Amino acid sequence: MSVETAARPHGTATVPLPLVPMPALPPSWRSLGRAFITTSRARGGDPAFVDSTGASLSYRQALLKSLALGRVLERVLGPARNVGVLLPPSCAGAVTNIALTLRGRVPVNLNYTSSQESVDSAVDQAGITHILSSRRMLDRIELRPKGEILLLEDLAPLVGATDKIWAAAVALLMPTRLLGSVLPGLRDEDLDSPATIIFTSGSTGQPKGVVLTHRNILSNALQIQHHIHLSPGDVVLGILPFFHSFGFTVPLWTVCCIGLKAVYHPNPLEAQVVARLTREHKASVILATPTFVRGFLKRCKREDFASVRLLVLGAEKLKPELAERIREAWGIEPLEGYGCTETGPVVSVNSPYERKAADGRPVPGNRPGTVGQPMPGTLVKVVDPESGQELPPGREGIICIKGPQVMAGYLNHPEATAQVLRDGWYWTGDLGLVDEDGFIVITDRLNRFSKVAGEMVPHGAVESAILEAAGTSDQVAVVTSLPDSKRGERLVVLYTPELGISPPDLVRKLHQGPLPKLWIPSADDFLPVDEIPVLGTGKLDLRRLKEIARERQPG
Repeated sequence: MSVETAARPHGTATVPLPLVPMPALPPSWRSLGRAFITTSRARGGDPAFVDSTGASLSYRQALLKSLALGRVLERVLGPARNVGVLLPPSCAGAVTNIALTLRGRVPVNLNYTSSQESVDSAVDQAGITHILSSRRMLDRIELRPKGEILLLEDLAPLVGATDKIWAAAVALLMPTRLLGSVLPGLRDEDLDSPATIIFTSGSTGQPKGVVLTHRNILSNALQIQHHIHLSPGDVVLGILPFFHSFGFTVPLWTVCCIGLKAVYHPNPLEAQVVARLTREHKASVILATPTFVRGFLKRCKREDFASVRLLVLGAEKLKPELAERIREAWGIEPLEGYGCTETGPVVSVNSPYERKAADGRPVPGNRPGTVGQPMPGTLVKVVDPESGQELPPGREGIICIKGPQVMAGYLNHPEATAQVLRDGWYWTGDLGLVDEDGFIVITDRLNRFSKVAGEMVPHGAVESAILEAAGTSDQVAVVTSLPDSKRGERLVVLYTPELGISPPDLVRKLHQGPLPKLWIPSADDFLPVDEIPVLGTGKLDLRRLKEIARERQPG
């Protein structure tokens, strides 16, 4: 693939970023539903989905089940367009999402690791009246969202002989041009219509609904395929939930559109089950977070991951120490990537394949310490947080993204949308820089800074210094902040017993190191906890961190 040079739209940048052109969407990719049907007809009896319950579906079977279930759903759902889904990554979860999509409904996968309040907020915001779930799922969680819950076990007997015959006729016999006459999702296809609503984690406040369109998800699937060279022979391990944009776009729809095989398991913390599935199904692509991989390293063997050619990690920073442990333990080069719910989600990822710089020089596709180069068709610029002026390569500022994967906006929140979408650019709120070859370096988030005595203190830098002083690379300590009457804010550190050093001794070591004195927390502001609060997506639960700090140190 050739590399073209795209001059920056504004600013004083003197070095252009390399831009890989965006491939055109295939003619059959006019909607997610049509892309899936086209793939299913081409792949036929090839495996599509398997999961840890033992369920297994070929592409033909997945299409038949999705069509039949969709026909039943049309009889029971009523007029509501947005439909809640409370299911883990599984064959049943995949079929349910596809069935809704083929029927022109918008699946809204609800975060079953979130609070009752957050889920009910999502239900209210999206106008959801019905939630599709299963008895097995409800037995595993305490959550009971608002609305009428329809269990898949109760819907299965409603699939009659007529439904099955109809599904077979549509799947196997009906000409492609006539599919829109019987499938609402293929009738008035508009790439810019909503395909899903992904609610943000709410780690710093109430969740917002990110409206992702068919264009967003299809474009991101094609970008990913070209950037890391996915092929129909690849087997993707799907351990990220469908309520996470990465889990929805890649292990579900990228798999469906390209014709890959997905292997699902609902709990990424069950390392030995993950290892067994990877080994048995010869998974070649694993998408995970550093937090989840730390658990794998403790319990999995090198031979468990012998089939893996791509280990893509995101959602949090991949620390050099963890990357080295992965190389030593498994002989795999981890590839760090970057994305946001609002960008479909993938913005960039390191690649094992050589690329070209703007001046034509060959450049390795993987540059450790960065989150890789942008996806094809994706523009990235860095702006000054204060002035909004574009900065040249190598200067740190706010990362802004433009591309076909950028969301339509926040559901029913035009003001919040206007704050982050400006002239087609999505302002991520992440701080970072872009080097001369277009590799992106993320340094921190704006909301992970505290203003202590007038100075901006990055939580991530303080955490790194604490862990280095403690002699560990595991996430056994995290930094948050509380208001302080004298200095504006003060840093508070939550730590687990695995830190292995007392707060006074640790603070003494920090004072002996290069960390600015103003950045060093007081030993009295170290709070022991049994475990670090983490969201179901693997990210730190920033809101819960602050709540714990406030509960323990109300003054």
